[in-house]
This record gives sequence, structure tokens and C-alpha cells, in this order.
Amino acid sequence: MPLSPRASVLIAAVCFGTTGTAQALGPSDARAVAVGSGRIALGGALLVAIALVTLRRAPSPEADVAGSRWPGAPVLVLAGACVAAYQLCFFAAVQRTGVAVGTVVAIGSGPAFAGVLGWIVAREAPGRRWAAATALACAGVALLVLGGSTASASGGGIALALGAGAGYASYTVIAKQLLRAGHRPEIVMAGAFGAGGALLLPVLALTAGSWLGTPGGLGLILFLGVVPTALAYVLFARGLRELTAGETATLTLAEPLTAAALGAVVLGERPGTLSTAGAGFVLCGLLALALGRRPAPVVPAGTAVLVAAGRPDAAEATR
Repeated sequence: MPLSPRASVLIAAVCFGTTGTAQALGPSDARAVAVGSGRIALGGALLVAIALVTLRRAPSPEADVAGSRWPGAPVLVLAGACVAAYQLCFFAAVQRTGVAVGTVVAIGSGPAFAGVLGWIVAREAPGRRWAAATALACAGVALLVLGGSTASASGGGIALALGAGAGYASYTVIAKQLLRAGHRPEIVMAGAFGAGGALLLPVLALTAGSWLGTPGGLGLILFLGVVPTALAYVLFARGLRELTAGETATLTLAEPLTAAALGAVVLGERPGTLSTAGAGFVLCGLLALALGRRPAPVVPAGTAVLVAAGRPDAAEATR
């Protein structure tokens, strides 16, 4: 039985949320920026391989002309640059503001940016249900991350975190436009993350230490490249094909909820009252959105609109 679009995005968000626990169980000397770069590099390579296999299995080029075509080089370079920029921007924000504030601003601003950009670029009006569900879920994210944490503020750090949220939203919108143009989800993800991974290879080379050559380090990068990157982003794109950019971004707020749950169950973390209340808020917001009316089928448009791109692997430093 095929997954519904919302189920695909929610499962992708759960996969995203495993990153923190995996990183916590990995080598203690692994730098977050190196882990993020390695994850995108390997995940991008896997997505390219998946796309090539998908194309090879296509009945015939004539039967699926748009789906069998790679997006143009300019949009792929732009998407890849923003995927890479998101990683660096987010980690820089966390370094300046701390994990709590940086994560809340980056994750919480993503759905708002996506809703606005989707409205401007694709005329996808988010609707009242999306606005209410997003407000509820974002409030929950703030409580979830800030609960029991010492928050710090830095103007430059907050600006970087907002840039990370805007980058994720922009990537979601450009991916949506490419899907509307008929490109397959696997090809859209492979193009963006393949280019992003290539751009992040120098960062990985400069920041990776000896941990990368250990069984634990290799296992960590392998897991992150396969589950919360290659698998998750194929599911993310398949859901995005049928949903608006704003709704998709809101559904991915299940990511910090998953990260918090795994932290409690696997790592023995004990969330406080605020964090528990925040988890409830996020869950209520996601349920309000997920149980709404089914999205209308997407009619492929003729041309992809170029917008800056990038995505989140937002709670990366907390995971």
C-alpha cells in the first residue's frame, strides 16, 4: 500500500530526527560540521546512484520525458550551493547563540519562510489551518528546545539562524517547482544533494579528524548518509510533490519531537515540564495539519522557477 504524501513527509522527519542520537553514540571527538559535511557528501552520492538506477528502469525516455530529464546546470548548482550553505550557516549560528536559540530560530522560521515563499513564487496560499497548526507546532518547538536550557542571544547568530531557516524554505520551494515541472523526486534530490555534497568535500577534508577512519566513525557517516539523508529526502520529495511547500515544512517539525523522544528513550535524557509541554504542542499542531483535508492533485507546470535552495537538517547540533 503506497504511503500518503503526509505520511511520507512525517516518516522523513522521523528519519531526520535520528541524527542527534546517532551522533551522540558516535565518536566523542567528531566535530559537528565534519559530521554534517560527511553526511551530505555520502548522502548526495547515494541519491545520485538511486536516481541513475531509477532512470535505467524507466520504460522508455519517450514515456517519461520530463521525469527522465535532469534539471539544468544553473538550478542544480544553485540548489547544491544552498544545501552546503545551510550546513555552514546553521553550525555558525549554533556556535554564536548556543544550541537552544539557534535551533529554535532555524527550525521555527523554516515553515513561515516556506509559506510566504510558496505564496509569492507558486501562488500556494497556505490557508488558516496551516497558519494555526504552524503557530502551535512552532510554539511547541520553542518550549521543547528551550525547556531546561540556558538561552543566549547574539544578533549575528540569530541572523545566521534565520538565514538557515530561509535557506531550507527556499530549497523546499525550488524542489516543489521542479516536481511541478515533472522531474522525478529522486532526480530532484540527487541533483541538489549531489552538488551540495561535492561543494562540502573541502570542508570535510579540513575538519575531519582521525575519528573518521575508525569503525565508529565510518558507521556513523554510513548511517547518516543512508537513513536521515538518502532515504529521508526521497520520502520528503515524494510528499512535497503533492503538498504545498508550507505544509511540508510544517510537517517536518516532527523532527525535533523525534530527537527529543530518542534522547529520552535511548540516551536517558529526562525532559523537564516545559519540554514535555512543548512536545505536546508540536504533536497537536502536526495532528491538526495531518488530519486535514487531502491535498488536491498537482498538475505539472511547464517551467521550473529558480529560487535559492537549501535544507535542514536543522536540529543537527542538538542531535
